[in-house]
Amino acid sequence: MTAPVAAPARPTPEQTSFLTAARVGRLATADKHGQPFAVPFCFVYEGGLLYTPLDEKPKSTDPRNLKRVRNIRENPHVAVVIDRYSEDWSGLAFLMIRGAACLLEPEEPEHARAVTALREKYPQYRMMQIHELPLIRIEPETFTAWGDLTAGLRPGLDVLGLMRGRRSVRWYTPEPVAPEQVRAILEAGRWAPSPHGRQPWRFAVLTRPEPKEKLAAAMAATWDQQLTLDGQAEEVVATRLQKAHDRLTGAPLVVVLCLYLDDLDTYPDAGRQKAETTMAVQSLGAAAQNMLLTAYGLGLDGGWMCAPLFCPEVVVAALDLDPRLVPHAMLTFGHAAKDPVRRPHRPLDDLIVLDA
Repeated sequence: MTAPVAAPARPTPEQTSFLTAARVGRLATADKHGQPFAVPFCFVYEGGLLYTPLDEKPKSTDPRNLKRVRNIRENPHVAVVIDRYSEDWSGLAFLMIRGAACLLEPEEPEHARAVTALREKYPQYRMMQIHELPLIRIEPETFTAWGDLTAGLRPGLDVLGLMRGRRSVRWYTPEPVAPEQVRAILEAGRWAPSPHGRQPWRFAVLTRPEPKEKLAAAMAATWDQQLTLDGQAEEVVATRLQKAHDRLTGAPLVVVLCLYLDDLDTYPDAGRQKAETTMAVQSLGAAAQNMLLTAYGLGLDGGWMCAPLFCPEVVVAALDLDPRLVPHAMLTFGHAAKDPVRRPHRPLDDLIVLDA
């Protein structure tokens, strides 16, 4: 076994992925005399900081008087361990974080953002009044990792866990996506439900720099015209085009999702034919979701770009695709270069319009 390796206060992309995917960890504190105390805890990693709430307790217990809180007041130095255990010991791994902890009171602006992130990760907290209580805020000072953090599936995540953990990533490290991972992602797309079981879509897979550069340049010309028509300032257009170029060409793996309608049923009336096309579009979205969740389960991250929808002919020409294909979207995959900002999701009750 190799010795653990200490890293700077900024985690590597692999450590970040391992940390954000984990559902539970262990928090160790010590009092002023050095007496240790450890508890399992739920947490969120946002903006380079760890946050954990003080869960609601029975009325006889003041959360501000919990042992870990008293310890932090006396001694702010803490340690956190996130681990993955498997009966196959080749998959053992852990991430240990040492840092400084403090209490974050509800009136502080940072508190509301952290509560939102916690409720996004753990829906159970939406039923608890954690917004009325302090949070424990941990600023990491060192990260120490052991084992292969990227091995196997995300630790302890079922399908719902993958859905909640997945995030939309725009920027990736240069590390390539392994061929077997590419195959697994595409295989997941193949199993999406589709109208009449016809699978009315095809995938264009880009891993080499040349086709990505060619596609980015071709779409940039179209977007330049569209942004100019929108009245965007020249410098704004230039900045947005550069970001779009870098986002596409910087992704180790790009999958262009295309509709292929030739195998669908045909009807004599326009209404039913339009519905047939709509069903194909719906199933393409299911294929995209399958791919994104599978990639996340493999320890990768992904992003969804709809740019081809606005210039399908340009994409077909740039990649020399069959003209019967209709590009609709692009999925990018790789290892996240940084932890993206998560956007809150509406509560479930806001989405249900009828429960009869």
